[in-house]
Amino acid sequence: MRVRVYRIESYRDPDGNLGKRIELVREETTPRFIIRPESEEARIVQDMLRVIQQQIPLFSVQTQIAMPKIILFLTEREYEELGVNFDVNRVYEVELFNQTIKFKEI
Repeated sequence: MRVRVYRIESYRDPDGNLGKRIELVREETTPRFIIRPESEEARIVQDMLRVIQQQIPLFSVQTQIAMPKIILFLTEREYEELGVNFDVNRVYEVELFNQTIKFKEI
């Protein structure tokens, strides 16, 4: 699965060690091209919606609630040992296999 780093926060664990809280959200792949409908009526409706979205920006606002797929709580030592440099908005391919998690930067 593909995940994107959504948020990185610092925290202290129960022993007082500094650490990082890393939220990873599922990265959805959406096509970058516009799909043209086959019927003339559908094309007219699509064009009308596009004009309405341009005229009234409220209709084009898309609210997305990012639901974390994985949340990592790592001490500084664990973060360094993991060997993955997490940065916000960076995308990774995550492989779950045989009780292990592997991160591969895309």
